[in-house]
Amino acid sequence: QVQLVESGGGLVQAGGSLRLSCAASGRTFSNYHMGWFRQAPGKEREFVAAISWRGGSTLYADSVKGRFTISRDPAKNTVYLQMSSLKPEDTAVYYCAADSVSRDFGTSRMRAGRGAYDYWGQGTQVTVAS
Repeated sequence: QVQLVESGGGLVQAGGSLRLSCAASGRTFSNYHMGWFRQAPGKEREFVAAISWRGGSTLYADSVKGRFTISRDPAKNTVYLQMSSLKPEDTAVYYCAADSVSRDFGTSRMRAGRGAYDYWGQGTQVTVAS
């Protein structure tokens, strides 16, 4: 079993920054590809960013490319999402997800799909005020 706990959300002004953290517990976290998704009210959960188990490959949604950075610290069993130049449309609940099954990072389409991940956190709210 893998438990994922997100933190770091909050209220920020447009143009500001936040860093989200996802602390993982359980077996072999360092072998898992990790992702961040978000869900705004009335909308489907959408992909934000992903990082391979070694950290050598990353993938970003076009809407956050150049503003968000995903990283991981194996020693702390933690994945981060550094968010900068935040916009009101970034307001959502942000979820951390783990893929404990795949060996390869896979195609962008696969990696950005919710079905690629088998463990999910409870989410952390990010609100960007205009």
